[in-house]
Amino acid sequence: MTSGFLSTNIFRGLAFRVLLFLSLALLPIGLIAVVQTREIAEQNLENAELSLLAITEQASAKESSTIQEAFGAAAALASVVKLIKSDNVSCSAFMREYQRASDLYTVASFIQNDGRMDCVSTGVSGNVSGRPVFQKMIEHKSRMANVTSTPAQSKEPVLIVTNPLKVEEELIGFINLSIPEKVFHDASVPETGSQPIAMLTFNAQGDILTTKNGVEAAEQELPSFAALKWYVGQSGRVFHDANQQGQDRVYAVLPIVPGVAYAMSVWPEDSPLLQAGAMTTLSFVLPVAMWLASLVVAFWALNRLAIKHIRKLGRQMRHFALNRTLPRTPLGGVVPTEIVNMEHAFVGMAESILRDEASLEDNLRQKNILLKEVHHRVKNNLQLISSIMNMQIRQATTSDAKRVLQRLQDRILSLATVHKSLYQNDNLTRVDGGALMHEIVNQLLSVGLPSGSGVTVSQNYEAVQLDPDDAAPLTLLVSEAITNALKYVAADGKAKGHIEVSLSHTQPEMALLFVKNTTGNIDPEAGTGLGSRLINAFSRQLNGQVEITDEEGTYTLSVEFHVPLQAKEVYDY
Repeated sequence: MTSGFLSTNIFRGLAFRVLLFLSLALLPIGLIAVVQTREIAEQNLENAELSLLAITEQASAKESSTIQEAFGAAAALASVVKLIKSDNVSCSAFMREYQRASDLYTVASFIQNDGRMDCVSTGVSGNVSGRPVFQKMIEHKSRMANVTSTPAQSKEPVLIVTNPLKVEEELIGFINLSIPEKVFHDASVPETGSQPIAMLTFNAQGDILTTKNGVEAAEQELPSFAALKWYVGQSGRVFHDANQQGQDRVYAVLPIVPGVAYAMSVWPEDSPLLQAGAMTTLSFVLPVAMWLASLVVAFWALNRLAIKHIRKLGRQMRHFALNRTLPRTPLGGVVPTEIVNMEHAFVGMAESILRDEASLEDNLRQKNILLKEVHHRVKNNLQLISSIMNMQIRQATTSDAKRVLQRLQDRILSLATVHKSLYQNDNLTRVDGGALMHEIVNQLLSVGLPSGSGVTVSQNYEAVQLDPDDAAPLTLLVSEAITNALKYVAADGKAKGHIEVSLSHTQPEMALLFVKNTTGNIDPEAGTGLGSRLINAFSRQLNGQVEITDEEGTYTLSVEFHVPLQAKEVYDY
C-alpha cells in the first residue's frame, strides 16, 4: 500500500505534497486545539492545586479552629485582666473559673513583662523569665503559638497561644492559654482518593506545632530547598520540592492564622489528585495524534484511490515504451473515472502510435527497396558501359588506345562495385570499406596480374564504415593505386615482385590506406602522370593526406583520411 509513497524523490511525490497541504490546512485547527488544551491544562493544574489546598484546609480544620478560638479567648481575657491585674487573687480565680468552664485549656495565665506569673488558673505563682517560650514572647511582642514538652504549670506537652496585653499602646504582659497536644491527635484527615504522607502545622518562626504522624517523621518530609519560616506571610500555594531524603514531593501550604500559624500537607508525586497533570499532557498530545491520524487516513485514501492506479498506469506506459505492448487488462471498476479516462486516452494514443510506426516502417521499407533498385540499375548501367568499352578495346588498333580504354573500364567497374555493395547491404547509408576494397583489388588483380607472374600479394582490411560519398573516391583511388602497382611491380619481368595493400583505423575517426609494391627497371617516360593526378584529386575528395615514397626498389603510397563514426546528415534537396 505504501509503494506510492516510499520511493525515490519522496519530497517531489504527490503523496508528500498532498499531506503537506493537508497539514497546512489543519494547522489553524491544530493551533486552536493546542491553545485550548493549554488553557485546559492550566485550569486542571489550578484545580489540582485548589484541591490540595482544600484537603489541607480540611485536614487542619481542628488545629485552625482550636488556635483561632484560643486567640479569640485570649483577646477576651485580656480585656478583663486589664481591670483586675492588680488583684492577683481575683485574677487567678477568674482564670481558674474560665479554664474549668472551657474544658479545653490546661492552664490560663497572665505573665508580666518581667516573667512573673501571679495570675494563673492553677493558683501557683512563679517566674518563667528563664524559659525559652518566654524569651520568644519578649523578642517578638506579638501574637504567637509555641509548643513545649516541659511546660511550667501543665503536666503534659502543650501548645501555648500567646496574646500580648497592652495598655495605651504599652506592653504590660501576655495572656497565655495552654492547649494539650492530645487535643490535636484526635483530629483526622478527610477521606479522599489519596492520603498525604505528612500533615503538620508550624508557627511564624518555622517551628513545628502539631503533626499527624510524629515530629521526627514530619521533619524527614520537610522541603529541602527552604526552611518553613520562608513560607510565612504567603497565601496558599502548592510547590514541588525534594524532602530531606531527596525524594520528590508536592507540598501544599496555607495560613490557618495569618502571620501566626500555617498548615502544610506533603504528597507523593504520583498522587491521584495530581494526575491532572498527566491528563493535561495527554490532552496536549491529542491534537498531534489527531493530526497524525488525519495524515494516515489521507495517505491511505490517496494511495488507494489515486497513487496506486497512477503507478499502474505508469508501468503500462513504460512497458509500451520498451516493447510496444498494450495493456492486457484495463484498470479495475473501482478506479476513479478520471484515471480510467486517462488510461483510455493512453490506449488510444498508443494505438495511434503503433499505426503510425507501422506506416513509417512500410514507407521506409519501400524507400529502401527503391534505393536498392536505383543502385542495382546504376550498377547494371555501369556494367553495360563497361561491356561497350570492352567491345571498343577489342576493336582498338593501337596499344595506347587499348591501355587508355582499359584504365577507364577499371574505373567504371570500381564505381559499379560501390553501387553493388550498397544495394547488397541492408544499411543503405554506410558501406564496409574493407569488403569493398577486397572485391575491387581482387577484380583488378584477376585482370592485371597474369598467372605465373611471380608477384605475391598480401591484403589486410579492417571493417571501416564509409559513407557513399567517401566510398566512390576511395574505390577510384584504390583502383588507380593498384593499377600503378601492377604496372610498375616488375617492369623487366625478371625480378620477383610483391604488392601489399591494407586499410586500417589509426584513430577512432581516422583511417589509413596503404599500398606498397616493389619496382623494377622503370622507364621514366613510360607514364603520362594522369594516375598521380587522379590519386591526388581523389585524396582531396576524402580530405586526406597523401604520402608517397620511392626508394631502394620500393614504392609506397599512404593516404590518411577522416572517417566519421556517424553517417553524414542527408539533406532533402
